[in-house]
Amino acid sequence: MGMPGNSQFEIDEDPLVNDINMTPFIDVMLVLLIVFMITLPVINHAVKVNLPKASASVVDNHAKAIDISVMADGSIAWDKQTLDDDAFKSRLEETAKLPQLPHLRIYADKVTEYGRVAFIMTSAQNVGLTKFDFVVDKNPG
Repeated sequence: MGMPGNSQFEIDEDPLVNDINMTPFIDVMLVLLIVFMITLPVINHAVKVNLPKASASVVDNHAKAIDISVMADGSIAWDKQTLDDDAFKSRLEETAKLPQLPHLRIYADKVTEYGRVAFIMTSAQNVGLTKFDFVVDKNPG
C-alpha cells in the first residue's frame, strides 16, 4: 500500500474554475482603444470649422461708401434706387473705374437668400471692388 498522492499513476483532478478568463476581454478592449485613438483625431479634423467672430461696430459715415440694399424678395437697391441685375452690374463697372474705390455697405434683409448676397459680392469682386461692410441692427431682437 502506498500513500495517496505519491503515486505517479494517480490522476490528480483539479476542481473546475468558475472565474471568467479576462485575457481575451482585455485584448479586445486594447484593440478598440487603439482604433479609437487613431480615428478620433481624423474625425475631429474633418468636422472642425473655424467660425468667424464678429461684433457690430458703428459705420463710418465719413468714408466714401455706396449703400446696397437687398430686400426680402431679392431685389437690389443702389443708394435707395431699385435696379435690375444688368443695371447693377453696369453700375459696379462704372464704380470700379473711379480713382478711389469706395466701400460697399450691404444691407440685407434677414430673410434674404444667401445666393443674392453672394451674387452681389461676386459681381463686385469680378470688377475689382473688394471692400465690403455688412450693416446689421445694433440691438437685434
